[in-house]
Amino acid sequence: MEKVILKAHVRTGTGKRVAKDLRAKGIVPANVYRAGEGAISIQVPIDELADALQTKAGENVLITLKISGGKSAIKDKTVLIKEIQREPIRDGVLHVDFNEISLTETLKINVPLSSKGEPIGVKVDGGILEHIMWEVQVECLPTDIPEKIEVDVSNLKLGESLHVKDIVPSEGFKILSDPELITMIVKAPKVEVPKEEVAAEAGLEPELIRKKKEEEEAGVAAGEAPAEAPKEAPKEAKKE
Repeated sequence: MEKVILKAHVRTGTGKRVAKDLRAKGIVPANVYRAGEGAISIQVPIDELADALQTKAGENVLITLKISGGKSAIKDKTVLIKEIQREPIRDGVLHVDFNEISLTETLKINVPLSSKGEPIGVKVDGGILEHIMWEVQVECLPTDIPEKIEVDVSNLKLGESLHVKDIVPSEGFKILSDPELITMIVKAPKVEVPKEEVAAEAGLEPELIRKKKEEEEAGVAAGEAPAEAPKEAPKEAKKE
């Protein structure tokens, strides 16, 4: 597991206006959480945070926060990213939450799941490999967090699937996700049936259907109102 050092500074101001001013200066507001303790408000340079996220571990990168400022000295903190809030359009970072962890205590974390190889059902039968799950939950020490878990799918035939229980974990972590869940499956390719064939199966004449549709469209284009069904003439009263 890769470790990076990220410089941070204690943040005194709060609120949307303060956060907006910080982001305008290239600084991201953040919080550090520790179980049973209050959160510490900090701020980190956006460019250094971006560099930390560029490792192979992605958002699971192990970070040592070097925090400065504040009334009392704060020790370096080992953290993992808990959540990143991003702008919906430009995807810019708005806020970051960190979880402080201990390197000697196991934790539960989601790890990306990827495929390895080309399934027989895809190569021979033209099927499609579909990812049902893109990550699984594991339990391990922070230093043993895998960057990703690769699953060999080369022997999968058309209609076959792999479950969580089929994943062979490496030494250092345990998979916690439901073993019966399907992770990947090889499905048959979808075949579009021509409308004429669908109409034929329904007992309709394609040519008549097209002709009727063209007549209706021509009438609407000309501004004609749809034809109404003729009203039944009133029946003559029966004479006594």
